[in-house]
Amino acid sequence: MENFNIIDGYNNRKIKAWTKGVPFEEEAKQQLLNVTQLPFVHEEGIAVMPDVHVGRGATIGSVIPTVEAIIPAAVGVDIGCGMMAVQTTLHANDIDGKLKEIREKIEKLIPHGRTNNGDRNDRGAWGSIPKDVAHAWSGLEDGFHRITHKHKVISKSNNVKHLGSLGSGNHFIEVCLDENDGVWFMLHSGSRGVGNKIGQHFIELARKDMMKNNIRLPDIDLAYLREGTDYFGDYVFAVEWAQNFARKNREIMMNRMIKAVRDVLPKPFLTNKMAVNCHHNYISRENHFGKDCYVTRKGAVKAGEGDLGIIPGSMGAKSFIVRGKGNKDSYETCSHGAGRLYSRSKAKKLFTQEDHINDTQGVECRKDASVIDETPKAYKPIEKVMAAQSDLVEIVHTLKQVVCVKG
Repeated sequence: MENFNIIDGYNNRKIKAWTKGVPFEEEAKQQLLNVTQLPFVHEEGIAVMPDVHVGRGATIGSVIPTVEAIIPAAVGVDIGCGMMAVQTTLHANDIDGKLKEIREKIEKLIPHGRTNNGDRNDRGAWGSIPKDVAHAWSGLEDGFHRITHKHKVISKSNNVKHLGSLGSGNHFIEVCLDENDGVWFMLHSGSRGVGNKIGQHFIELARKDMMKNNIRLPDIDLAYLREGTDYFGDYVFAVEWAQNFARKNREIMMNRMIKAVRDVLPKPFLTNKMAVNCHHNYISRENHFGKDCYVTRKGAVKAGEGDLGIIPGSMGAKSFIVRGKGNKDSYETCSHGAGRLYSRSKAKKLFTQEDHINDTQGVECRKDASVIDETPKAYKPIEKVMAAQSDLVEIVHTLKQVVCVKG
């Protein structure tokens, strides 16, 4: 029995929606219908994950396979944003009574948040570049120069200064316990300032290309770049570079997180049991239903048969390590999280600091009013999201955070 609903789109394209039992905004449906108007969308249509909600141009929680074209705003500006998790040999007893100290040590070793409008002395960026960051940047620098040689505006971005930093918003670092009280380290971040600059720049170039060629769109944020046009190859190279930057960014932070915990705990531990590092805002060259295409996963995770992925809940909620089932109808994809139920501005109006404190009991995290937009009730119930995609993934481990660092 199919676990998805089918919505008829334009041009005989279908929208396959894994949204049974979860909220699905009308505005998000309209964004999806808009996407199906584009002639280069794969003839099999698009897929929608249960964490779907309104985004820029295209919904977050959507899978858009396209042939010989890409929509930069669908990829977004947090290119390569994703998750990393590492299973350790530690047990809950080993960190009991040390949670506050662990959080403070992590915050000391990893830049997070944003101050001073992102300018000099921003606490979310490096002042002087540490050796581990400089080493990682050496493998990225040539590609960066190739991008900026032609697109000079991208050179005016936070690049190496943001490598190995968390950011703000919904990005986080967590210490979690699994179903057996085993300790996991988990984090969520992307390509930071440089990815944002790349995204914004090519979104604007795509818009200009639409105007230049008098191409009418249902939404200007669906402006696209076609293969063979001036900027298509530049964009693909820049996006793949940013995705690599994002992956290395998570690896640096994870190594620093491991060091932070080792500095606090007297007990030695290993981190080689299981590790997952996956994007959920990215493009990938794949073949589906016999056709080569570019798959844009906007807030969605690759879930090919046997692929390991991470589906986090909100602050105070469960998260899941999952294994993909390779569902062809979803283009081998699952959700990237719970998905927002309320916008940031609405969450701040609906919920109080007291609500947030109550909903994050037992978690060593920020309890101040400035993180209410990330409070658990701002998100869909993760259990319902998981139930809606039971044919996309199987749950390997269930995690519950005990430490959460937010920007």
